Amino acid sequence: MGQLWLVRHGQASFLEENYDQLSSRGEAQARLLGEYWAAHNVVFDHVYSGPRVRQRETARIAGEAFKSEGVPWPAPQVLSEFDEFQAEAVIAKALPGLIQTDSGIRAMYQEFEKAQGQTARFKTFQRMFEIVIGRWAGGTLPVSGIEPWQEFCIRVQRGLGLLSQNGNRGRRIAVFTSGGPTGVAMQRALDLSTEATLKAAWMVPNCAYSVFLFSEDRFTLSSYNSYSHFTDREFVTYR
Repeated sequence: MGQLWLVRHGQASFLEENYDQLSSRGEAQARLLGEYWAAHNVVFDHVYSGPRVRQRETARIAGEAFKSEGVPWPAPQVLSEFDEFQAEAVIAKALPGLIQTDSGIRAMYQEFEKAQGQTARFKTFQRMFEIVIGRWAGGTLPVSGIEPWQEFCIRVQRGLGLLSQNGNRGRRIAVFTSGGPTGVAMQRALDLSTEATLKAAWMVPNCAYSVFLFSEDRFTLSSYNSYSHFTDREFVTYR
């Protein structure tokens, strides 16, 4: 069987003007992952990434660590199927109206606005984020002009199907992507509901990897959320 290693990108720039770039910690996470794999002789036949800067840069930095150790690293190829769902756009479009009409969301937003320090802001935002995205994915919060959740899942499933075929039997493949596509891979392996798929996605730390075994007719979970390359807890981040 083949092996598919799905990697969530390193920490991006949460609450910055441009989210889609790695933070300095995100760059360090990617480097630690590459160094760990190279030291443990984890080599790949193919490497892919989603199209986002944070996804491509994570692949690039991990690859630099391989090359510095003289370990082969295939040139990463971009697969649009492994782009993340448009969470930032959903929040931007839906949140203003929800603040006006939903007292619970309004209270959460006010708590977020008053939060002091990055950790507190991350925590208060995540609670609100999960509720809003959960409603959108569940179909109770329509947002126009954005790829719907079901179409996102179909897109990622198409990408997983492509990698499971195309003569890749027995190959080891790395894909640098995001939490959402990792959740959809869990959905494919374990037949998860939408709610469970989102919960799986929320639990993926930055630069953690999950391994799936595949053949043309099977797709099986081997390991989920590995991050033993982080010996210091400060590198275990979720935003």
